[in-house]
Amino acid sequence: MAAHRIYTTSFASVYPHYVTKAERKGRTKAEVDEIITWLTGYDAEQLAEVLENGTDFETFFSAAPSMNPARSLITGVICGVRVEEIEEVTMREIRYLDKLVDELARGKAMQKLLRG
Repeated sequence: MAAHRIYTTSFASVYPHYVTKAERKGRTKAEVDEIITWLTGYDAEQLAEVLENGTDFETFFSAAPSMNPARSLITGVICGVRVEEIEEVTMREIRYLDKLVDELARGKAMQKLLRG
């Protein structure tokens, strides 16, 4: 049931936490947005619309313009769970984003972060 709650949570309610986490470590909102664009294919206008509309996480990922195939290269532990072992698709997508924001906050170079 806890997983269902996160799926129905609006992306806009969590987005400020991603930005705050990055900014506390000297990174920028623009870098968070770049990560989101890389992962999902949303452009700045589409992302603004998602935030304004209160789109939930499940819809945010299922309606994403172009999920990046290189996201499968995101590995490691987030919230005590190996990202690459998460079977439920939406939860894995959420954790991919969590992991990218975490790596950004830890100072990882953008090119490496975006698996480039």
